[in-house]
Amino acid sequence: MQRKVLMTKEKGCVWTWLLENGEAAEIHCSRQDEHSGPVLGNVYIGKVQNIAANIGAAFIDIGGVNCYYDISQAKHAIFARKQSEKKALCIGDELVVQISREAVKTKAPTVTSNISFTGRFAVLTSGNTRIGVSSKIPKALREELKEQLSPMKNEEYGIIVRTNAKEASFEEITEEIEALREKYQHLKETAAYRTCFSCLECAAKPYLTDLKNVYTDGLEEIIVEDDKLYKEVHDFFEKEQPEYTRLLTHYNDPMLSLSGLYSLKHVLGSALHEKVWLKHGGYLVIQPTEALTVIDVNSGKCVSKKNQEDAALKINLEAAKEIARQLRLRNLSGIIVIDFINLDDPDKMQILLKEFRKLLSRDPIQATLVDVTELQLVEVTRKKIRKPLYECWEAKNE
Repeated sequence: MQRKVLMTKEKGCVWTWLLENGEAAEIHCSRQDEHSGPVLGNVYIGKVQNIAANIGAAFIDIGGVNCYYDISQAKHAIFARKQSEKKALCIGDELVVQISREAVKTKAPTVTSNISFTGRFAVLTSGNTRIGVSSKIPKALREELKEQLSPMKNEEYGIIVRTNAKEASFEEITEEIEALREKYQHLKETAAYRTCFSCLECAAKPYLTDLKNVYTDGLEEIIVEDDKLYKEVHDFFEKEQPEYTRLLTHYNDPMLSLSGLYSLKHVLGSALHEKVWLKHGGYLVIQPTEALTVIDVNSGKCVSKKNQEDAALKINLEAAKEIARQLRLRNLSGIIVIDFINLDDPDKMQILLKEFRKLLSRDPIQATLVDVTELQLVEVTRKKIRKPLYECWEAKNE
């Protein structure tokens, strides 16, 4: 897999484009005015404003912004100030929380007391004590890493080894884990004497986090167009990942923009359009709503009266591949319902579902094929982390 990252800046927005084998795989838009407010990954001392026990939730103020919180996490929380030891959570309690999900339209941001610190090779998370290794790492190496890291198991936090670790030595992985442990301990100590609503940890700007999360496997080049943006990215890599600086290229051509060179406006237009044509004449209609995303598969120009069941399977398999790509490209998440072309043969339906599960498993963000209804609607869930592309585009144009 050949990977390349492009970064452009336009009208107060930073655009990050991940290309895989020359085709757009991810598009992220980060408005610069968002960086002054709550950012995904920021850690605060929040104050409990309200508890809705009937839905197992609390609402926590982090300084002018009320956030949703799952009260089942309170038993693992780091409290700065506690109103009562008799209850797990009370109104007025002050505790350490981290933004785990951005606000989406009318929905408030979500915070968690399971604090996560992400490095290049590993993630440390409080409230989860297991030692895990990415399923994208070969099984033999996965088992070896689990065994080697087992002495680090404790009752306070867990460790997940990321996909990038397959390119690292065990010493590099353990050094980073130790640095993450020290960072976590420092956070706990600091929280004891900081005031309510303090920001204990500022996450990197979203477009820098995007770079940190790119798989190193096959990464050939990171091309940055804007002068100030290039300097910011260069400084970030020098501090966090010095070996990445060799991949950086500063693009500066007054005759042809980076967007023009790679036809990025056309790519963006296609990623925002509801109709997506398939190679052999079929097409998808992708319609996101606030509650869920609906995807309809149509045969279009691909009509064959001979063996319609085989033709339908062929279109569906092609559609499944494109749907998996579009979910990632558009960052569609939550509940996704797909209306494939009906297959009467159960064996052919199983072929489709098996292939679709395989395609979804390659997504860096957790995507799961949940079920198939009696009407042959395929239900998929994809973890919500950041705003979908269409919503970023709408916000940009407000």
